[in-house]
Amino acid sequence: MTVTLDERHRRILFAVVTEYIASGNAVSSRRIAKRYAIKLSPATIRNVLVDLEDAELLHQAHTSAGRVPTDAGFRCFVDAMATAGMVLSGEHTAGEISDAHRTALIQRLQALEPGADAVRETGQLLSRLTGTATIIAQPPVAEATLDQLRFMRLSSGRALAVLVTRSGGVENRVVVTELGVDDHALERVNNYLAELVGGRTLQSVRDVLAVRLATEQGQYRVLRQQAQRMVEATVEGRMERAQVLIEGQGALFDRPEFGDAEKIRGYLNAFEEKQKLLELLEQTLLADGVQVFIGSEAALDGVGDISVISSPYRKDGARIGSFGIVGPTRMDYRKYVPLVGFAADVLSDILDGRLPGTSKGS
Repeated sequence: MTVTLDERHRRILFAVVTEYIASGNAVSSRRIAKRYAIKLSPATIRNVLVDLEDAELLHQAHTSAGRVPTDAGFRCFVDAMATAGMVLSGEHTAGEISDAHRTALIQRLQALEPGADAVRETGQLLSRLTGTATIIAQPPVAEATLDQLRFMRLSSGRALAVLVTRSGGVENRVVVTELGVDDHALERVNNYLAELVGGRTLQSVRDVLAVRLATEQGQYRVLRQQAQRMVEATVEGRMERAQVLIEGQGALFDRPEFGDAEKIRGYLNAFEEKQKLLELLEQTLLADGVQVFIGSEAALDGVGDISVISSPYRKDGARIGSFGIVGPTRMDYRKYVPLVGFAADVLSDILDGRLPGTSKGS
């Protein structure tokens, strides 16, 4: 439902949303008149609140209660915040990131050990900073862009494939092959693959090797055959589907909204809907910038009071993955939307091997 608001209605709606986010309580006209610099009489404010309720932007449980924002009311608030950066209260504007949050993200990601999963570390830190859960799309390694692929012999006919993705993920797979390759042969295969793997998916490495075997002859043909069979065994060893990692559920349930056991059960059920969570992250990956899914927009069965703030992250300028925070619709969008976007930027810089905030040429 698209609603066009004049300045008076917009200011009062945003005052209700801001106050509700801060307190968690239904908001009265008296509270708005007392807390916000809106030069209208209480009676006029009440009339505007009725208009906003008629427009389905606010909800009133009963006549003596104040109002709370609906999903549509939150959506109007978030869209205006994103496009106009308008003042949401007397002191703060949209787009602020606290110095403490900025420092925590930069220092934590810069301090990661080589080979650490930077994406997962970012998700865990966001969960702690926001008091929400974090969801991270973990694509199948066969579809992820690789930095390295190496093989180590375990026994006759068995080898360990070590796959390192450009997102910082590492996976080990035991593969079975009919080739009785020794350590020296595996080292030759590894050296050959080192020039081929970087920037390709596992599937595309297999396809490139197949083309080369079909079109090229020469002294390296046996080597290429060995490499192709090892890669083929790795691809077929475990054809996993994309997965969703969830971090920080415990922090989420410490929030006051979760005094209701039924709501906790609803959220736990929502976290079990991994495919729907994955769909949200896939939508984010296809978009540019931070995405916000509010209430019914998240389409998670069993819980209506839920929002997802998500962002893609990049390596070498290309979007390679996405993550997001999950919490009640009463999240502080003014703080968390820019924070998620900043986290994605810092992560992208780290994955590119440069300090956050610098350009590749600097």
